Amino acid sequence: MVRFGTGGWRAIIADEFTKANIRLLTAGLCQLMLREGHGGAEICVGYDRRFLSKESAHWAAEVLAGYGFRVYMINRSSPTPLMMFVVKTRNMPYGMAVTASHNPAIYNGIKVFTAGGRDADRTVTAKIEDEIAKLTEADVKSVDYDTALECGMVTENNPSNEYIDSILASIDVEAIKKAQLRIALDPMYGVSQTCLSMILMTCRCDLEIIHDRHDTLFGGKLPAPNEETMGPLSAVVLDRYRCDLGIATDGDADRLGVIDDKGQFVHPNKLLVLLYYYLVKYRGWSGPCVRNNSTTHLLDRVAEGLGQKCYEVPVGFKYVSAKMTETDAIIGGESSGGLAVKGHISGKDGIYAAALLVEMLAVTGKKLSALYEEICALYGELAYAEASFTMTHERKAELQSLLFEQMACPAFENVDHISREDGCKVYFKDGSWVICRFSGTEPLLRMAAEAETNETAQAYIARWKEFLKL
Repeated sequence: MVRFGTGGWRAIIADEFTKANIRLLTAGLCQLMLREGHGGAEICVGYDRRFLSKESAHWAAEVLAGYGFRVYMINRSSPTPLMMFVVKTRNMPYGMAVTASHNPAIYNGIKVFTAGGRDADRTVTAKIEDEIAKLTEADVKSVDYDTALECGMVTENNPSNEYIDSILASIDVEAIKKAQLRIALDPMYGVSQTCLSMILMTCRCDLEIIHDRHDTLFGGKLPAPNEETMGPLSAVVLDRYRCDLGIATDGDADRLGVIDDKGQFVHPNKLLVLLYYYLVKYRGWSGPCVRNNSTTHLLDRVAEGLGQKCYEVPVGFKYVSAKMTETDAIIGGESSGGLAVKGHISGKDGIYAAALLVEMLAVTGKKLSALYEEICALYGELAYAEASFTMTHERKAELQSLLFEQMACPAFENVDHISREDGCKVYFKDGSWVICRFSGTEPLLRMAAEAETNETAQAYIARWKEFLKL
């Protein structure tokens, strides 16, 4: 069964992630494109370093060719943002990336992109699911990959130069050259190393790189740049080379994680605030920002202080990018580490975000820790807490009924209002908040809270845990 979540379709390999389901998903997309009048169009297909990713991309290409579409196949494992870049710059109606992003190694999946290189929203993925429901395996058309290659229905390409050049053209290369920064990189066995190292070496940065080999098990760890996984990068920054910055990207390079000059993990909430502040204060840009409902409200304070507005949307970058387009926002992001900047692609890009972060250090001449202290001195500081809980299908169904049918919620005090647009988010009169929601990509129940003190934020989460008997 193929069901799209907030980050595309993801499933456990050999369980639901199978050749048959990949073919059905692609056939469903083909049927939708034919109904929309895109017959014969050029469609981008790419893949990451996960187990079966390349093979799965070929299976998808065979089906696309079978339905008469021309396939622009990126012929090596590549960052997901690169595929979105191709869809945008070549004016394609759709694109596909075989990836499970930051999920554990037992997962793989497919992301679908729409015109402009943006993540397919729920309206589009629901239509694909409807088309899939009408199909059987016997209905799926396909052409053997080698045959499709020989007759020109599939062309193999490497657009990395164009992508790299577009990023270099959008950052202050000369300022970075002058700064002579030392950067530590951790691709987390994923696909960012070639593009990101090329960009930073062009800017004359001194690089130290770890975890760059191809390992489909990601070194036995989760390919997600969070505080629990970035200890080795912190050690490189502090103990061996005294780097100015440590940068990590997730499995498909659309998310960013950072270690500052003091060896401390910098939460993505802080990165989003830092980059927005930099774009307005130092680059002189003007415009609103966008965040999801699990991301820091400090961004709202900074936006207000700079005479701008911050917009809140549900979790899922498709909502962030759509709101950015609607409001002409200059930056949008999520607490999970994904962000997008106006003028680049519409989706999140950990490589571009990393390059912009390095530019920020070079232009300001300040350490990352000092820049964040500057922001907190102006707008205050908020304490952020989060927790995740693994759910069985049965337990998830039970809690979904409790939260969204019975509308249950702990009896908090000083509540301003409650939103159920995405999960259950409680807004308090003092500006603090707590949210409880199910992950759209993994079998997890997630909680996040923010308040003036860490004790208060943790207490909100503890109240939810007690209420749900977790």
